[in-house]
Amino acid sequence: MAKKAPADQQAIRESAEVRFAQELERLTKADANNPKPQGWLRSPRAVRQFILGDDALNITPKFFGDDALVDRAIVTLLGKQGLMLVGEPGTAKSMLSELFAAAISGDSGLTIQGTAGTTEDHIKYSWNYALLLAEGPTERALVGSPLYQGMLQGKIVRFEEITRCPPEIQDVLVSLMSEKQLMIPEMGDGARISAKPGFNLIGTANLRDRGVHEMSAALKRRFNFETVKPIRDPAFEISLIQSQLENELGSLANEVTVPADVVELLVTTFQELRSGNTKDGGNIKTPDAVMSTAEAVNIAYACALEAHYLGNGVMNAGAIARQLIGVVLKDNADDIKRIRYYMDNVARERARNSKEWKAFFDASKEFWQ
Repeated sequence: MAKKAPADQQAIRESAEVRFAQELERLTKADANNPKPQGWLRSPRAVRQFILGDDALNITPKFFGDDALVDRAIVTLLGKQGLMLVGEPGTAKSMLSELFAAAISGDSGLTIQGTAGTTEDHIKYSWNYALLLAEGPTERALVGSPLYQGMLQGKIVRFEEITRCPPEIQDVLVSLMSEKQLMIPEMGDGARISAKPGFNLIGTANLRDRGVHEMSAALKRRFNFETVKPIRDPAFEISLIQSQLENELGSLANEVTVPADVVELLVTTFQELRSGNTKDGGNIKTPDAVMSTAEAVNIAYACALEAHYLGNGVMNAGAIARQLIGVVLKDNADDIKRIRYYMDNVARERARNSKEWKAFFDASKEFWQ
């Protein structure tokens, strides 16, 4: 089990099994008499409690909005099929896969990052060439990939952004997922490893990346697909952003004032630009940029830091407009036009009757005019 580093040596972001070590320990004790699948550290019920929360055990909820999806995902991981989480960028697919791995295997670090440069070696194994030259193809010279280690140890393996990989690399997984065996021909006839109970694969893919490298039909059949959707309830998203912001700020949370009206403005802007519909009944064109809850939390966090270090300690709507530039105005000229239209036709009208929207509108002039 991963151990928490001393305070002066802590990483910027620790793995889920370290961040939530105390919660996992409480769950393990409470889970002693529940049936556990072979290879799982905790029962499916405890995995569900870890992700969705349990007040009685003081387990915080970590994924919001779709309890049924979590249940279906757990059932998938109990079987032979892999789990594929798809959705828009920023909908917490990677976080969810990390939580599953931490709760089931106690190790969320067996991860393959899909890129255009991912090779078969990254999925299977490679060699320590100094040892290979000295000893030949021995177990000591073999360098196992995360998937190799997951099969050997009976753990959950995560494959992030699988559609970023070329099709021929993706299809390396077809036989591995079907046979649950990995051949090592360099070590002689019959050299192979067989996956131990507990092994499974969780993949993630962005819906916007479907055109990058479409998965083959053969590979798709090895996975059950679950779509992680953006949050649509404004009140729920406001509450979530406030709680996430408090967690991000840590000790600074007591030194920064976060007005509820400013967070509401942030959520309203994101939900309207995300959906293409304003709460006043108007229609707008949605930007290509990612308008996820995760991005909204990042903006709120940046605004809070600005308020603390450069302002008067109170987060304001003008900072929301300034930080929005980095999220929306990237490399798409059409997005600039869409934001201009939103500011000129939506924000301007609301600025007549709201000081928060006026501050937002006034600060936005520097990039929309």
